[in-house]
Amino acid sequence: MSPLYIGTAGWAYRHWNGVVYPKVQAGGSHPLELVSKYLDLVEINSSFYQFLRPELVRLWVKKVEVNPRFLFTAKLHQRFTHNRILDPKEIASFREGLFPLLKAKRLGAVLMQFPWSFRLTSENRDFLIRLRREFHEFPLVAEMRHDSWMAEEAVGTFIDYRIGFCNIDQPDYTRAMPPTAYLTSGIGYVRLHGRNPNNALGAFDRQAARLRQHDYLYSEAELAEWSRRVEQVQRFAERTFVVFNNDAGGKSFVNALQLRTAMTGVRGSAPKDLRRRYPVALSQYGPAYAEQQCLFPAA
Repeated sequence: MSPLYIGTAGWAYRHWNGVVYPKVQAGGSHPLELVSKYLDLVEINSSFYQFLRPELVRLWVKKVEVNPRFLFTAKLHQRFTHNRILDPKEIASFREGLFPLLKAKRLGAVLMQFPWSFRLTSENRDFLIRLRREFHEFPLVAEMRHDSWMAEEAVGTFIDYRIGFCNIDQPDYTRAMPPTAYLTSGIGYVRLHGRNPNNALGAFDRQAARLRQHDYLYSEAELAEWSRRVEQVQRFAERTFVVFNNDAGGKSFVNALQLRTAMTGVRGSAPKDLRRRYPVALSQYGPAYAEQQCLFPAA
């Protein structure tokens, strides 16, 4: 089995204060310090909306030093995937922001997230290949939300150009990409968005709509279903990443801990405020239980 990394999409959420993070945080503390104590992966969301500053990225690398195996993945900026603007200066600027992660060997993959409207056409296929060439230094993964990209021709393109296929879980709708277990490069990638049917369609309040869309806690049965798919991918991948994008109420953090336990048998502790919010789901993730596991390992 390849190394497995399980984490959350993003970490800088105000609604995590008092849920994942303490309501009152110690001076000089950083959220990534807490995240890296419990998980070994985080996907950078902010890179989709703004170019990363190298000095800020170097700070992030420093804040996760407590966990030697901790990795970041990052989303490609929407200027490239949604607006389709491939300005050489912007491409160079985006690369510059990621180089500190690459240099520190903390970058697992760069995710190209495309909208549902990005369907398989010859034009879109050519654009995908062009993106691959523009960002050739980075391990690239593509998230396609339209099921036309399951076609043999599309999967062949992923394989030919060594683009990882992002297997996703999302609410069901017309021509939505269904759950898959594809591996088209050395990188196995899974993103779990939740299955809340009350998504952002038709909503006026974008922030409230986003939280509703991401407000879903996976059950143990649903996680078991995805464990089997992840194992299929992990069996042949060089590295496998699983990212939970159901951040409302810290649910992504809860499910990341649960899936890690289900797949590796490792059950550590969980943040104190999160255990209070989810006493049933995290009943066996307290400090006392973690200490007992260390003292009395299973035979």
